[in-house]
Amino acid sequence: MAKNFEKACVIGGGVIGSSFTLLFAIGKMDVISYNRSLESEAKTKKIIEKYVDELIEKNVVAEDKETILSGISYTTNEQEAIEFADIVEECIPENYDVKKEFVKVFEKYAKPDAVLCSATSGLLVTKIAEDAERPERIFGAHPYNPPHLIPLIEISQGEKSDPETANDLRELFTRLGKKPIIIRNEVPGFIANRLQAVVLREMMDLVDKGVVSMEDCETALTFGPAIRWAIMGPGQIFELGGGEHGLQGLLDHIGPSMETWLEDAATWTKFTDDIKKKTVDGVHEAIKNRPAYIGNTHESLAKYRDGMLVEILRLHKDFKI
Repeated sequence: MAKNFEKACVIGGGVIGSSFTLLFAIGKMDVISYNRSLESEAKTKKIIEKYVDELIEKNVVAEDKETILSGISYTTNEQEAIEFADIVEECIPENYDVKKEFVKVFEKYAKPDAVLCSATSGLLVTKIAEDAERPERIFGAHPYNPPHLIPLIEISQGEKSDPETANDLRELFTRLGKKPIIIRNEVPGFIANRLQAVVLREMMDLVDKGVVSMEDCETALTFGPAIRWAIMGPGQIFELGGGEHGLQGLLDHIGPSMETWLEDAATWTKFTDDIKKKTVDGVHEAIKNRPAYIGNTHESLAKYRDGMLVEILRLHKDFKI
């Protein structure tokens, strides 16, 4: 029987925690946000209100601000927050010891059928849950930044996580308007972060070798592959690129040439100080060179990004926050 998720608790109110809190509230769930102090709580409220203002400004949500915010309550009492929830979304620091310690707190106060999800960006659920009394109800639910806009949710399972509950979580996040995927076998970094890490490494390597500036490399990606990736994945893109012979034909035709590119591609696994400096300096230079109307400061760049994300997502027929 599928689990009935009606009440949510979010532990931690930073960028990710605030976004999850808003997601549950927009999805008509009762949600409680836990912060360790009233000062942190005030910051969380400010972040959430900013998100709501932006969503209303972009005509993403139909409800008014007061209606959306009315589904959110706040507490600095961890027991109160955990006891309240059917699902607990943990958004605390990316550290095994910290997360494992929270598992103990969760198991102390949680309802018997409550589920714990960690927003970890790449830690293994098996290790997070290794000291748990009931590891079958512990999962990862990793969003993508900015998580109140990006649809992806990566649901990761530990060795003892219950697969049926993973499916229940997929149904929940689908109902909330997200595009959840289930990771069948654990890997560090999950799926999307691994993909973007490999792309970033190749860009950094090309810049380090003097092949291209960081600004031009980002232009190549943004207005080449990435603009297609916003529509469909590279497998389907190459299927179309192969014409009547599809992906098989494309691989047969240009596969040998692609192999020479891969032979020359980066394989290193450590970020040297020199490579990091060239990349950071290149990104700062690229931002400085952007026209103001498409963002040339951190704040204006983020505003432009979020506005573009909404417009791109609207082109997807099943878009929904």
